[in-house]
Amino acid sequence: MAIVDITIIPIGTNEPSVSQYVAEIHQLLETYKDKVKYQLTPMSTIIEGELPVLFEVIQALHEVPFSKGVQRVATNIRIDDRRDKQLIMSEKIRSVEGKLNKS
Repeated sequence: MAIVDITIIPIGTNEPSVSQYVAEIHQLLETYKDKVKYQLTPMSTIIEGELPVLFEVIQALHEVPFSKGVQRVATNIRIDDRRDKQLIMSEKIRSVEGKLNKS
């Protein structure tokens, strides 16, 4: 299991807001809900799943702005792929919160 942080930036749009693209990307993510978990954040989207599936999802998400007429898209991806134990978003957060509570 891996966790991906992805930011998709449509370049050359008519307005500075990209929320409509983000909404459409999340509509597409909804079609993968049986394969991945995801969480919207103010600056990116976090996706959790098996790495081959994540690459499939990333490619599909990268295509969304192009399908809306954008001619250039920059996609930033960070991958956390831990092999020594199960890696899930909620456990990473729980681990940090546990350490904060010990202080």
